[in-house]
Amino acid sequence: MKRNGTPLKAKSGLVAALDVGSTKICCLIAKPKVDRGPYGDSGPKVVGIGNLKSQGIKNGTVVDLEAAEQAIRAAVERAEQMAGDNIDKVVVNISTGKPVSKLIACEVSIGGHSISGNDLKRLLDPAALLRDTPEGRDVIHRIPVGFTVDGTRGVRDPIGMFGQTLGVNVNVVTAASGPVRNLRAVIGRCHLNVGAEMLSPLASGLACLVEDEKRMGSVCIDIGGGTTGISVFFDGEMVFADVLSVGGAHVTSDIARGLSTPFTHAERMKTLYGTCLPSSSDDGEIIQVPLVGEDDETGIVQVPRSMLVGIIRPRIEEIFDLVRGSLEAAGFLRLAGRIVLTGGGSQLTGSGEMASKIFGNHVRIAGPRPIDGLAEAVAGPAFSTAAGLLLHAVAGAEEALEGTIAASRPPEGWIGRLGHWFRENF
Repeated sequence: MKRNGTPLKAKSGLVAALDVGSTKICCLIAKPKVDRGPYGDSGPKVVGIGNLKSQGIKNGTVVDLEAAEQAIRAAVERAEQMAGDNIDKVVVNISTGKPVSKLIACEVSIGGHSISGNDLKRLLDPAALLRDTPEGRDVIHRIPVGFTVDGTRGVRDPIGMFGQTLGVNVNVVTAASGPVRNLRAVIGRCHLNVGAEMLSPLASGLACLVEDEKRMGSVCIDIGGGTTGISVFFDGEMVFADVLSVGGAHVTSDIARGLSTPFTHAERMKTLYGTCLPSSSDDGEIIQVPLVGEDDETGIVQVPRSMLVGIIRPRIEEIFDLVRGSLEAAGFLRLAGRIVLTGGGSQLTGSGEMASKIFGNHVRIAGPRPIDGLAEAVAGPAFSTAAGLLLHAVAGAEEALEGTIAASRPPEGWIGRLGHWFRENF
């Protein structure tokens, strides 16, 4: 599919997710609703997949516009070829700009009358919410995480209730404007529109966590190539998020430098022999290590596996210590009773055991929930962010379709009313 400057025509019925990572670019294209048989079952089906090595991205940030553009174009075109159709809009992840998550408490007087949508509008006034947003930062998310009526917490649907005051906590996530705009610029150079932006750890959490985990309180840790994302869920909503500029690629770099071997061989050794857990047999197991700049057999040295483990273990410990420190500083370490580990780095042998030791709690290693048509090669933990973005894109497409069909019908239930209100006012 050509993208040589000619604007692409919008295609109905397809949604697309674009995961721009430090080690890979993944584009997923899906049909939001596909009938599954005589019982009326329906759901999204992936019809296009493009997964290529990332270029021009470091630690989640665009560092080379030209290289990043070429990588994104190639991934999108591969997905389009598989889908047999073009796309013009994507949901993209944000892991750049040093995201900051902050809970902001808002309260308004309602004078004892029944709470209405206008009261919610006053409560969630964007001008009031963003009054303290530092200059040079873009708002990525505004997520209400809990209403109160006269100080009573745990209110799910305040509309129709009576009281003197109405309050809410809003999780406002911001990121530095420059890196975010660079990402938008690269996508624009590929003649794609950004339909929505989603913080990478939020997307991973939506893809991996089950509903009970999101309600009871859980921490999703996504160890990617250049970043590690943290998302904390409680009562069904994300209440905190952070992105650390360290990931699996740093482990590979440590191996390459520690053993003086090319990065490709370092990645191979990490995948085949790497582990966080030392064992008594490590000293006796020998690994062949080709040296940088050497082509013949004289450039290969033999090292015990224990040396490889000794390089990997400290870096993984550091990542989990940084995660723990971030949660503790934000006051959410108490919600780390349930840890869900995902991302490509979670597949390193022993990572779950080490996380369990550092956090003192049970750890579950998870990939994204099954999606029809998602090939096994892109259904593992390394693709949790891409899957979460796609689920968000599908949900948006379904809401738009339902809104078109039932534009004159008032939404039912508190979720429907709140969703309708947010779409109308934000």
